[in-house]
Amino acid sequence: MISRQCEYGVYSAELDKQHANCTAVLTDPEDLRVSPQATRACRQALFKELERDLLRRDCALAETVALLVLSKKS
Repeated sequence: MISRQCEYGVYSAELDKQHANCTAVLTDPEDLRVSPQATRACRQALFKELERDLLRRDCALAETVALLVLSKKS
């Protein structure tokens, strides 16, 4: 299998490096996990950001509608 991958440009040195990286990740998964509190805080921050963006777009849409109504009346 390695010889077949070498034909396509993947060399054994790259495979060894990827294997070492994967092994390191699998042996220490606790370091890579995010705490539930951090996940919740991240979701809350994203929710607030999306709410602000929605409010901004809603105001822009209302302003555009008002301008269209006023331009039709004139």
